[in-house]
Amino acid sequence: MLAAALDLFSRHGVSGTSLQMIADEIGVTKAAVYHQFPCKDDIVHAVIAPALEQLGRVTAEAERLRGRSARAEAVLAGIVDLVVRNRRLTAVMHSDPAILDPLFRTPQMQELERRVFELLAGPDPDAEALTATVMISGGLMVATTSPFLEGFDEDALRAHLLSNARRLLRLRPPAARS
Repeated sequence: MLAAALDLFSRHGVSGTSLQMIADEIGVTKAAVYHQFPCKDDIVHAVIAPALEQLGRVTAEAERLRGRSARAEAVLAGIVDLVVRNRRLTAVMHSDPAILDPLFRTPQMQELERRVFELLAGPDPDAEALTATVMISGGLMVATTSPFLEGFDEDALRAHLLSNARRLLRLRPPAARS
């Protein structure tokens, strides 16, 4: 049901997708959808929840590392992996304020966003670090959904996003392992 909902959200937006459309897509009654999810917001949250849980894990793992560069590299790599693996979800989140507005108003999301921002920008960022972090935050969502980059496979897109984000954040790529 969640895969069908995401597919419909990507085609019609959250606001343009009804519970009846979801039911029709998976061949069940609207009552069956209501039985699992009393409202569309519950479906939206269920579609997004795995990505948010992953972001929380990536953030917590990065916070356990020593050194600003190691923490920034870990959270950056984790976020890039997350947005590249979830391109359709990223596209929906980027293009439909019906998802982002209520999602980012919660205290939990605001706290997670603050933690990620601090990991990327550092504890006392200057104007350059603030600007770079904001550009990366928005740029990753745009880049993973841009038609100009849709021909890139996941590995190539990941490599290019990491390379450019590292440059903006003035991070050195991690040393190659022998």
